[in-house]
Amino acid sequence: MKIAFYMIAAVMIAVALAVLLLPMVRQGRRDGSSRGVFALVLAIAFALPLATLGLYLLVGTPRALNGVTAEAQPPLTMQQAITELHAHLAQQPDDLQAWLLLAQTSALQHKPADARDAYGHVLKLDPNNADAMIGWAENDSVLRSDHMIEGRALTLLKRAVLLQPDSQRGLWLLGIGNFQHGQYREAAATWRLLQPQLEPGSKVAKAIAEQIAIADKRAASEPASASSSTGTPGTAVPAASLQVHVTLAPALTSKLRAGDTLYVYARAPQGPPMPLAVAKLAASQLPATVTLDDAMAMRPSFKLSSESEVFVGARISHSGQPIAQPGDLEGNAGVVAVDSKAPINIRIDKVH
Repeated sequence: MKIAFYMIAAVMIAVALAVLLLPMVRQGRRDGSSRGVFALVLAIAFALPLATLGLYLLVGTPRALNGVTAEAQPPLTMQQAITELHAHLAQQPDDLQAWLLLAQTSALQHKPADARDAYGHVLKLDPNNADAMIGWAENDSVLRSDHMIEGRALTLLKRAVLLQPDSQRGLWLLGIGNFQHGQYREAAATWRLLQPQLEPGSKVAKAIAEQIAIADKRAASEPASASSSTGTPGTAVPAASLQVHVTLAPALTSKLRAGDTLYVYARAPQGPPMPLAVAKLAASQLPATVTLDDAMAMRPSFKLSSESEVFVGARISHSGQPIAQPGDLEGNAGVVAVDSKAPINIRIDKVH
């Protein structure tokens, strides 16, 4: 592939990014966001075209996918490559990497409907693909006239961040979703998870700090939390904690593998699957006793003390992923009161 093609591709990516991000920028203006957020959007989103170009160079054109060497064929234009990619997928619809490449390329060409559809195919092949979850959510918001992140898009972003806690795009978009829904404390808390990943003093770090300040300011102007109505006004709600003792049924001992991960968690009985508190340790430490408390919350407003009852469970993950997979070993104590002081016993005795 010639240098000229790389230059043309780079220009096309830059133009596509500008068009793709313009609605988000306008939305930011309407929400009162500062200029700093624009630099942040560009900096985080720029990783997408770089990854796409790298994948294109690594995988090659669909001719290479079909076993024909690139050197034996004349250089393809971008449109010809996309056409052949579609032809390849028509013959091999289970090629996850090809769907991912098509999704990223469609997004860069300002075709959010095609991109969302392609990311949807990726998720059918790999339901726990965090990059596809983030891509689907991002393009879904671009398709909407109000550019809101809600419904399936918000659910996918929450799952993606759970799977990849250090995903910068995932954290940024989830924070935007929080901000759009007036959840300013959650937005600030989510964006704060980005800060340790950024170079101190950089433009991106400054922009993040600026957005957090805006969210904090709006959160401070909100009325006092309704949770204060459960006690004397001004009285702090005590932090909650649950002691959980986990054992493994002897019948499942043979299914334990080297490197397995044990997750002990508490979640709301009715509501999102994201845990209120979760502990992670090596399954080899069983039997084990852990304490779940508010310090383990993924968000300040989504913690044990925010519920009166929680579902408490434990899972041994063979893959190391927090999302349950076939073959994982599970057990639970059912729904228990958050103010319970008695130790909670869980016996892992089922196969997922």
